[in-house]
Amino acid sequence: MKTGSCVVEVLRGDTVESTHRVHIAVVEAGKGLVSSAGNPAHHSFVRSAIKMFQVLPFVEAGGVERFAFTTEELALCTASHGAEPFHVDAVRSMLAKAKVTEEALACGPHPPMHAPSAEALRAEGRAPTRIHNNCSGKHAGMLAFTVQQGWVTSGYHRAAHPAQQRILSTVARWMGVEANDIDQAIDGCGLPTFALPLDAVAEGCARFAAAAADRTPAPARIFAAMTAHPEYVAGTGRLDTDLMRTAQGRLFAKVGAEGFYAVGIPSRRMGLALKVEDGSGRASEPALLAALRLLDVITFQQFDALARYAHPAILNTRGETVGSIRVRLIL
Repeated sequence: MKTGSCVVEVLRGDTVESTHRVHIAVVEAGKGLVSSAGNPAHHSFVRSAIKMFQVLPFVEAGGVERFAFTTEELALCTASHGAEPFHVDAVRSMLAKAKVTEEALACGPHPPMHAPSAEALRAEGRAPTRIHNNCSGKHAGMLAFTVQQGWVTSGYHRAAHPAQQRILSTVARWMGVEANDIDQAIDGCGLPTFALPLDAVAEGCARFAAAAADRTPAPARIFAAMTAHPEYVAGTGRLDTDLMRTAQGRLFAKVGAEGFYAVGIPSRRMGLALKVEDGSGRASEPALLAALRLLDVITFQQFDALARYAHPAILNTRGETVGSIRVRLIL
């Protein structure tokens, strides 16, 4: 199969000032790689883009029922949230149901990613805590999984802990790779993150999407939670939220740091993984939307509704538009 190309160009005025190379792999379950741009086997860390796989062992083991997690709380287990008040309240609820304290969270504190929530916290004279970390929902879910299995909660975030070993084997199984072949490092939130070929991630997303379409209980439940409550997966003014809402439940989308994206489309039994080679987040969103439009996953009307992400303006300090971002994509 001939591979295409994807370059995101940043223009100041009418002149290209910067370019970002993008790698894309598109896989259909049972068919393998069906479309690509750049190097579909590009090897990189997935960061937060595969949180739906990290919560799978908990859901498969009956954790949602054990702790009576709501669908919003399950969606939050997959989140890189903005620490808006409803996010923080839901994490507190999850911790209470698992009978662990906020101090048990291994993620470090940082200001809310949602700017108004960060400003409100500052105005109240309060410092951010671990619960404001964008990954606190994932950590709360892992703590609940650890309690459910009767494992010691201390060190749940370490690669050698049984919880992380179970997650590693789950990722390997769905991505179709050997666990021993997966390079690991420490993510920003303190958990292991995995380096994988792009086409393996797309394969995993295709299998997950197909399983959701076939109503396999755990993937279907996670997919339903993410698409019913996309504001819990990201938050206000975030592409993950707005894309899933605009697509009306047709797909799941999850961002990862350093220009990574993972998407699954159950009706097409399709998975897509995208990596901006230089790690630029400003290039990942326009490239992702261009690919979804070219693949006819989203309509022209849906693409236009997401124009602020698809065609972001370059502004100066006066708030004037001085440039633009465009995508040159061949799949």
